[in-house]
Amino acid sequence: MVRYDPGIPLLTRRLAERRAPNDKEEPMAITTGLELLDPTSYGANGPPHEIWKRLRAESPVHWCEVPEIEPFWAITRHEDIRFISRQPDIFISGKGITPLPRDPALNRNQGVASMRVVISTDPPEHRDLRKVASPWFTSRSLRSIDPAILKSAKELVDELAKDGGEGETNLASGIAVRHPLRILASALGVPEEGEAKILELSNRLFAPDDEDLGAGRTPEDFARLGQEFLELFLPIIADRRANPTDDLASLLANGQINGQAMGPAETLGYYLIVFNAGHDTTKNALAGGFRALIEHPDAFDAVKSDPNRSSAVVEEILRWTSSVNYMKRTAACDTEVNGQKIREGEAVMMFYGSANRDESVFENPYSFDIDRSPNNHLAFGYAEHFCMGAHLARRSMRAIVEELARRVEHWEIIGEPEWISASFVVGLKNLPVRYRIRPG
Repeated sequence: MVRYDPGIPLLTRRLAERRAPNDKEEPMAITTGLELLDPTSYGANGPPHEIWKRLRAESPVHWCEVPEIEPFWAITRHEDIRFISRQPDIFISGKGITPLPRDPALNRNQGVASMRVVISTDPPEHRDLRKVASPWFTSRSLRSIDPAILKSAKELVDELAKDGGEGETNLASGIAVRHPLRILASALGVPEEGEAKILELSNRLFAPDDEDLGAGRTPEDFARLGQEFLELFLPIIADRRANPTDDLASLLANGQINGQAMGPAETLGYYLIVFNAGHDTTKNALAGGFRALIEHPDAFDAVKSDPNRSSAVVEEILRWTSSVNYMKRTAACDTEVNGQKIREGEAVMMFYGSANRDESVFENPYSFDIDRSPNNHLAFGYAEHFCMGAHLARRSMRAIVEELARRVEHWEIIGEPEWISASFVVGLKNLPVRYRIRPG
């Protein structure tokens, strides 16, 4: 089975705890790679932009050896990531999209991980799998759910506007979570009363190392998580096969590959990746985007004056937040990246958060600039594995940004934003704000 492991929190926690505060260590060249993967480091400090900056300048294809984890090459430049992404036959995904433990006993390839997901497959299978759902995700097809997207945005802001339109809220765990949750739950046939459960499962999958969000890090925990996903999705799949509609849930439940019905591993894997990857990436981008708009009021004022500017704002939010932090590929043969020889079987880790701050591509990359043009960010990946849900993510983000721009009279951050302890999909878990909002 193709491995789907959303991170390596158990291993990196052990490694971080192994270092005593007074240990005497030899100075290391930039990084061993631990700081690039350790969820607790991201929770404490956010993405390692200073390390990435040094790597881009001094060692853009950097060999990393972290005990207990397979060694890997850290790829931090924009063009090198594009180069790798353009060659899916040489840099393959079928060996896993996250680093693997050296000890097979720590491999959590159970339950959730046994589902076959499109992002962990290679050509030609990858292209065949994409064809199942890609028609639903086109810009034209998504027009059918525009009313649901706009309704969600308006209702969520209406809730904030109750009681006189003034108050305090946590935007990261509130609107940022609930808006994409509503949209994807509806598309995948999850009833409203099931939204809380699927949010819990999503948090356990993508933030198992965060004490506020996760709930267990062992292989057994992930096996139970996989079973709970089965219990949630199997009745929906059965219903859509018996009573198909025009929603995404029906398309996936009845999907075919080369004229043959998808198997259960592929069908369940599609439900899993569409919901969890689509929800967590979007909600983290929104949380970071809200923070950016509060801290850069000129950008927010631009959308207030001209709602059409929302597209440019969303693109800069996507670059700025880079919620999908990395993806692994494995060399299928001896090859070379930026002059560095890569041997067959070696892993390369593409750090999109670094590429989206690459000085050779983006002028003033550490500035939030909605006038950036072109904005060739890699937030959705590139080439063969470009995110199918890009149109949906952009449309849902624009809707909530525009609704807030129409109605927010004042908002300010009133506490320290807090990061999720996760390194695969990264973002804020707490963004406390005080606001004043006009009624709808």
